[in-house]
Parts: sequence; C-alpha cells; structure tokens
Amino acid sequence: MVIREKYEGQLDALMKDLRRLGLHVYYNIEYGLKSLSEEDRNYARETIANDKDINALETEINEKVIMLITKQQPIATDLRLMMAALKIASDFERIGDNAANIAEIRLRAKITDEYVLTRLNTMGKLALLMLKDLDDAVKRDDVTLIKEIIERDEDIDDLYKNIVNTTYLIDNDPFVAGQAHLAARHLERIGDHISNVAESIFYFVTGERYESYD
Repeated sequence: MVIREKYEGQLDALMKDLRRLGLHVYYNIEYGLKSLSEEDRNYARETIANDKDINALETEINEKVIMLITKQQPIATDLRLMMAALKIASDFERIGDNAANIAEIRLRAKITDEYVLTRLNTMGKLALLMLKDLDDAVKRDDVTLIKEIIERDEDIDDLYKNIVNTTYLIDNDPFVAGQAHLAARHLERIGDHISNVAESIFYFVTGERYESYD
C-alpha cells in the first residue's frame, strides 16, 4: 500500500511538472511576442534566458519518466501517460525554442509595420488561447474541446500564409520583411507543436490516436 501511494505520488508530481512546463512556455510565448513591438530589448533577452529553464525542466521530466518505467513496471494506462508526457515535454521544449527564436529576431530588427505586427500578435494570441483552453480541457477531460483546439491550428496557418504573401513591406525594407516572415514561421511552428500536445493528451484520455478518431 505504501509503495502504491508513493508511485501515485510520483505520477502526480509528473503531471504537476508538465503543467509547470506548460506555464513557463505560455509566458515565454507572451514575452517573445511582446518583445517584437517593444523599444526596450530586455523582453527579448529575458525570453532567451528563460528558455534555459524550459530546457532544464524538459530534461527533468524525461529523467522522471525513464525512472518510473524502469523501476515501477507501469500498467498500460500509466505507461500511456508516461509516453504522452515524453511527447508533450518535447513539444513544449520546441515551443520554448521558437519563442526564443522570435526574441532573437527582435535583437536583429524592429518590426514597425502595423499590418504585419497585428497579424503576428493575432497568431501569438491564438496560440496562447489554445494553450489556456487545453489546460481547461485537461482538467475536465473534455475530448470535444481538445479536438477543437487541434483544428484551431488551421487559423494560425492561414495567418502565416497571409503574412508570407504580403509583399509590399519588402519594397520598404527587405531585411525587416524577411525577419517578419521568419517570426511568422516560428509562430506557425508554435501552433503546430500546441496541436501536437493536444493530440498527445487526446491519446492519453481516449486511448486512441487522433488520426484514427478523425
């Protein structure tokens, strides 16, 4: 009984670590996005520095999962949770990288075009909303909401295409235009990774791959 309670405590700690990692990622997207339009570059520098914490927490989660698998011989349901945790942590880490890359863009250039900035900010806000709603969906085991969040990634993709197809900015400053397109690409990748996280959660909750469900 004591061993089982300890094991369940370790699983709870794993879930808390994942949520903590998700929170770090949420704020780093927010900071990276804010850095693009700020005169002060401190937001950019802080976003880049915070990425180290995200990387460290992902490593910690991976080590915990490996320890649990090797020492506890988990049953199928618990093993599904652990496999999902590995994938989720990996996607969160990549989201952190993309947020840091956006901040790196701010160190190289300042995007001032309102048309482009508005669309970049919208992409970022859509991604943040996906993360927030995903946290709510997990708390309620809301499969319908999880599925909807996965589908919402298409809205971010559409905005990405809109920015990439915007050519008038190139006439003003080709370098800044290229950096704006790169920022859009990183935000598009963030949307993809959040969608991946949602699919991993869908798998854990239902026991089915999202593709087969779809």
